[in-house]
Amino acid sequence: MLVENGEELLQKFADETYPYEIHRINERILHVVGLGHSNVIVIEGNSSLILIDSLDTNMRAEMLKERLKAYTNKEVETIIFTHCHPDHRGGSGAFESTVKEIIAFAPKKPMLKYYDRLNDVLNQRGQYQHGYLLNNQEAICQGIGKREGFTQNEGQYHFFNPTTLYTDDCVKRVIDGVNIELVSVPGETDDQIFVWLETDKVLCCGDNYYGCFPNLYAIRGTQYRDIATWIDSLELILSYHPQYVLPGHTQALIGEMQIQEIIGHYKEALEYILLNTLDYMNQGMSESEIVERLQLPDDLRQLSYLGEFYGTVEWSVRSIYQGYLGWFDGNPTHLHPLPDHVFNSKLVSLIGQDKLVLEIRKAMDTKQYQLALQYCDMLIDSGFSAQLLKKKALLAIAKWETSANGRHYYLSCAKE
Repeated sequence: MLVENGEELLQKFADETYPYEIHRINERILHVVGLGHSNVIVIEGNSSLILIDSLDTNMRAEMLKERLKAYTNKEVETIIFTHCHPDHRGGSGAFESTVKEIIAFAPKKPMLKYYDRLNDVLNQRGQYQHGYLLNNQEAICQGIGKREGFTQNEGQYHFFNPTTLYTDDCVKRVIDGVNIELVSVPGETDDQIFVWLETDKVLCCGDNYYGCFPNLYAIRGTQYRDIATWIDSLELILSYHPQYVLPGHTQALIGEMQIQEIIGHYKEALEYILLNTLDYMNQGMSESEIVERLQLPDDLRQLSYLGEFYGTVEWSVRSIYQGYLGWFDGNPTHLHPLPDHVFNSKLVSLIGQDKLVLEIRKAMDTKQYQLALQYCDMLIDSGFSAQLLKKKALLAIAKWETSANGRHYYLSCAKE
């Protein structure tokens, strides 16, 4: 979301939402926030510890081991991954000497065949989205958590692969005296689960909820995230009536009334964007027309936990449109469009390079940064030099972007 004080809002969100704290939920459960980019939940069993996720790097996991000594002398023997993202698994190797079982679920849908042929572009775009090439002053945070450890000289990913991989919808286990229910809930990922501790009324929800608008689409590039299924997963979370919800990022939710309200609004927001996008599509609106029209209603948009600091409504609309209808918007002009460089060259020849440069400077002076960027691309596509003008526009628009992901992408491309 672009607003004039976007950078300030993002900084405030980062300062307030995930400072380092170890929250004692009860006598045997700890929720560790702000030690890594992601959170970790520690459950004390009869003779050992069970971890839900393992932080993002080996050094941060070693920090966790040291800090847990203030609570218990027991060792970690079991790790449960809520999903496959590396920021939740990257510290697991630090427990290799004590761990006896690592549990995960297989994805409900397989990755598209040959997806690995995109590794180069996905890695590059991932670096841009997460701000891996930026310094701390430029990056601020990674949206839903502090910057990953390897950007701070705090270790590297050190993965310890699952030893138990489930394909079920629900698995009930007793692990070192602790009754645990593992439930498949596809959402942000197709292998996402939540962990239900019925005795404690604690639900560990992974990344299907965190305290800002979710990444219904990741600009690094992903397969379509099934938002309808994500909504179903949130409904399933609500049906358990937990007293505590411990997310994989941001703060815990405490109290059934608060949980029903917040997760309920979260579900309502996703449902509103999905169903209204589909309705507008059915009326024949184009992707850009829907983006221009659709936003959350005021009562949802003002909620702090739906701020667009990670995902955005606009990117969600675009993902839904292409996920359901594909690239063609119904306008026959777009069936065989001219290549951008050909069409833009024609426009530049009509407008004139000098006049277009003046228009770029005028757009910058009037803070119309998106217009300036699109004018710059017209010049660049036509073979003229406008890279420095584009860099200035990217740096300017980055200050307006509330989403850490979008902000990182603007800044990374400006540096390039």
